[in-house]
Amino acid sequence: MTRKKISTPHAPAAIGPYSQAIVAGGFVHCSGQIALHPEKGEVVGKDVTEQAERALENLKGVLTAAGTDFSKVVKCTVFLVKMSDFAAVNAVYGRYFTGDAPPARSTVAVHELPRGALVEIDCVALVG
Repeated sequence: MTRKKISTPHAPAAIGPYSQAIVAGGFVHCSGQIALHPEKGEVVGKDVTEQAERALENLKGVLTAAGTDFSKVVKCTVFLVKMSDFAAVNAVYGRYFTGDAPPARSTVAVHELPRGALVEIDCVALVG
């Protein structure tokens, strides 16, 4: 099986030894996205709602670069610093994943995220 690295300026560059995404076996496996602005490299958004929006826009950029979109996502993981932010993030998330077959999802509370972010989201999507 071949692997193809996905890299786009429409999402933040990797801040460690990983790729924005890898395409393999008909799927794109996207690294987690936080609310980093792609050009500025700074966390944007004062609250979890704004940060979730930016994280999903970053994922959108990666998915587009891989030749797919949110309608082809099969699995997401949402990482929250505070589980009390679940409803707020869910409201934003629901605007990106519409229709009668949203992806499978796990939501996990974590102690801390990179750069002091409040939310991180990753996904796996079909390609082609």
